[in-house]
Amino acid sequence: MTPPDDFTRAVEAVLFAAETPLTLDAIRAHVGTGDVRAALDQLTADYAGRGIAIVRRGERWQFQTAPDMAHMLRRDREEPRRLSRAGIETLAIIAYHEPVTRAEIEAIRGVQISKGTLDVLMGAGWVKPSGRREVPGRPLMFATTPAFLVHFGLQSRRDLPGIDDLRAAGLLDPVDLAFDRLEDSEDDGGDGEVAGKAAG
Repeated sequence: MTPPDDFTRAVEAVLFAAETPLTLDAIRAHVGTGDVRAALDQLTADYAGRGIAIVRRGERWQFQTAPDMAHMLRRDREEPRRLSRAGIETLAIIAYHEPVTRAEIEAIRGVQISKGTLDVLMGAGWVKPSGRREVPGRPLMFATTPAFLVHFGLQSRRDLPGIDDLRAAGLLDPVDLAFDRLEDSEDDGGDGEVAGKAAG
């Protein structure tokens, strides 16, 4: 393996010292002129198969423990962050449809959401305000954050599972699926199939 040049070593040092994932511009601000992306590609290859890896989460990069080693570093007692069903559904709607307004979330869920649900998601760092919809009243829109991608191990929203993946994993409620089939059948007058929406 060819030793990295000083510029690549500088990129490595900046990533190692960073407390949060960094964008290309943030790395460039520390290391100056040079091909940051090429340095990241080299470092990613150099760390492949080792105990730590350089991973991309959205448009940010960070060091991360190799997935097969993570179990060795977990504390004996973990305090998992549990979301209510409303929180899980709201987060899923935002992830698959972002940017989305409160009214659009409620239309998809079929029920109103409490302000506290969005507060919990924003408090976790997974959801953020994302501008206003240019319609009467200019309602606030919400979108997921880079921390959402990091927490769920996604490189981008394109990695979100499709409806077939969710069904295969047993994560769709059979009662909900039955209602979906019934609605599809009524809409097209025949035996409708459940249509999945791909992540944008």
